[in-house]
Amino acid sequence: MDRVYEIPDEPNVDPVSSVEEDVIRGANPRFTFPFGILFSTFLYCGEAASALYMVRVYRKNNETFWMTYTFSFFMFSSIMVQLTLIFVHRDLAKDKPLSLFMHLILLGPVIRCLEAMIKYLTLWKKEGQEEPYVSLTRKKMLIDGEEVLIEWEVGHSIRTLAMHRNAYKRVSQIQAFLGSVPQLTYQLYVSLISAEVPLSRGVLMIFSLISVTYGATLCNMLAIQIKYDDYKIRLGPLEVLCITIWRTLEITSRLMILVLFSATLKLKAVPFLVLNFLIIFFEPWVNFWRSGAQMPNNIEKNISRVGTLVVLISVTILYAGINFSCWSALQLRLADRDLVDKGQNWGHMGLHYSVRLVENVIMVLVFKFFGVKVLLNYCHSLIALQLIIAYLISIVFMLLFFQYLHPLRSLFTRNVVDYLHCVCCHQHRQRRAGNSEPPFEAETRQSIV
Repeated sequence: MDRVYEIPDEPNVDPVSSVEEDVIRGANPRFTFPFGILFSTFLYCGEAASALYMVRVYRKNNETFWMTYTFSFFMFSSIMVQLTLIFVHRDLAKDKPLSLFMHLILLGPVIRCLEAMIKYLTLWKKEGQEEPYVSLTRKKMLIDGEEVLIEWEVGHSIRTLAMHRNAYKRVSQIQAFLGSVPQLTYQLYVSLISAEVPLSRGVLMIFSLISVTYGATLCNMLAIQIKYDDYKIRLGPLEVLCITIWRTLEITSRLMILVLFSATLKLKAVPFLVLNFLIIFFEPWVNFWRSGAQMPNNIEKNISRVGTLVVLISVTILYAGINFSCWSALQLRLADRDLVDKGQNWGHMGLHYSVRLVENVIMVLVFKFFGVKVLLNYCHSLIALQLIIAYLISIVFMLLFFQYLHPLRSLFTRNVVDYLHCVCCHQHRQRRAGNSEPPFEAETRQSIV
């Protein structure tokens, strides 16, 4: 049977350079067991089951307020997960009533997991056979510090399985930052107020914590893939371990500070938290309106302007949810074609961690001086110091990753040390110029200007 070659549209690859450069024929990719899909589905089902059980417990104990918030966080993230899977797989344009029904009853990840497993078993049975439909894919790769263009064939079935993997990576982001983060924060708050942690609530918090850690780790990997879409990227165990420690310390310390701050001020903390979220949410839109750019119309084919607006709002909500608890590793640019800033923006990262560190210190001080002793039977000063130290250690692991472990750090025009050196030298030069400049020369310069 003749093989049919398809060259997918890759707008980020320069066709002229692809022709001129030497192309190395790479080995065809092998399919692997979809562990990530199974793990994401397990987290989704486990967190959903434990959340619904807690809703039942709260309802039985006539705790309507706690029941409402627990159910709301579960429903919002579940609905967003279903919409994401439908959008990625384009189910509205296909005749798949069973899939749509499973999404309607919030079991979309389960049916998608079964589809991915069936696709994997089909590939496993046909291992060694050539597929009639293949695509040619070209990516750049750094080998011994040199940039090499590699080309390989990707079968249609393997590409479909890869689409399932990418969809579940995005689902894990939504579940983690729009569902697990608020759920974990709220359950910690309830446990702190009630001074007890029953087994059912503990199980829910464990599922939420694992989901948040897994989603935050994937957040960095997806950010690297989006920024360097032309490159084939491989992350080793050491890089993944560094990212996991960085994100775990960052998120757990941030959430614990938020919980202690909320438990101290109670309803008075709500305006501060809401204002914080709204500032992050409206920041990309303010930059978009200031740029005077038009609404992007290339997000998806056959989608109306209203649909484009809905997608952009959903992306902004996810962006705000990520930055509320940790750094998103990407800067959202609604005026750009790719919706993100693909540059290595050290200034944005420095600003984010500086503001978050000041916020955390303020909230910890509020807890230390105004926290009620009934909440915790431990020294408030020690707790506050440990949380700030944990957040600072997470920043150290972040700097370590970008300085030494980033897979494409050789492409950086400036690394972390260079950026810090430039900032310090710039401030030092300004200080020296201000101290050494004679007053007469300063007045003459101002008059000339």
